[in-house]
Amino acid sequence: MLLHVTHETRYEYAPPVETAQHLAHLKPLATGSQRLVSHQLAIDPPPAQRSELPDVYGNTRAFFALEATHDRLVVTAESVVETSVPVLSSAVARELPWEAVRERFRFRKDATFDAASEFVFPSPYVPRHDDFAAYARASFVPGRPTFDVAMDLTERMYRDFDYDADSTEINTPAVEALAQRKGVCQDFAHIMIACFRTLGLPARYVSGYLLTQPPPGQPRLVGADASHAWVSVYLPGHGNKAGTEAGDEEKDGPESAGGWADFDPTNGRQPGEDYVTLAIGRDYSDVSPMRGVLHGGARHTLSVGVTVQPVGEVIQLASQSQTQSTPQDKESP
Repeated sequence: MLLHVTHETRYEYAPPVETAQHLAHLKPLATGSQRLVSHQLAIDPPPAQRSELPDVYGNTRAFFALEATHDRLVVTAESVVETSVPVLSSAVARELPWEAVRERFRFRKDATFDAASEFVFPSPYVPRHDDFAAYARASFVPGRPTFDVAMDLTERMYRDFDYDADSTEINTPAVEALAQRKGVCQDFAHIMIACFRTLGLPARYVSGYLLTQPPPGQPRLVGADASHAWVSVYLPGHGNKAGTEAGDEEKDGPESAGGWADFDPTNGRQPGEDYVTLAIGRDYSDVSPMRGVLHGGARHTLSVGVTVQPVGEVIQLASQSQTQSTPQDKESP
């Protein structure tokens, strides 16, 4: 599926900002089920400096600096992405019980390092807490495969939680959102990740977009969509064994490599070709779309508009617009 994504971020400042430096995560990742066809990042007013570098997780991080006084900032990311349904590698031990995965990530002297270990530890938005373990236990049935645990927890959260945009803020603690059983996709992703990490399993945060469908007979509203967030759970490969000694990975061979499976507790499903992955990290703090340091601008208003459309729909709308704007030839009398 070819999807066109427009993500516009607009700041209005009072008083004006004198200088500013910003970081943005707005360029979609290239993954096994996603290919970035094109990407443009427009910044108004034009920055004095700008650059792009990968961060530690492989996301593209754009840096730009504004050195002239400005009372507004508009950042527009426009991307075309080719997506397909994610498929787990046959090397992944999908049926491995969750207890075995937990043992794989217990610390052992001289054990082989697994990069997924970083996603077992607490992070700024995802602490460990007994309340997460208490909620998770109904899904973490003894002997149940990790994949099935994640799917069950995804579906339970979809049933148990209410989506309420007014119930939380960006900095609302995940344990508070868990207690009230309300929140937005960011909260639900943090809660599910916390459930896994509290019980010793790696899970990470995924930011991106979801293609939504307008009501029957209604046009798609430009800018009416929003950023989305979901969860990625690590599944070791068949060759991964708890307490593997350094050097044993050579015996296991390349098929021992594990993989990540995505789950969306907000919608009670696994992401498909209607999802666009933007960035991955420990939690929202690693992948926030925009952040910055300002000199001036004591007060500001923020507005964000996201539009996700099939490319064919974009082409059709552009063609209709061109036809309407072109004067029609009149027949001579």
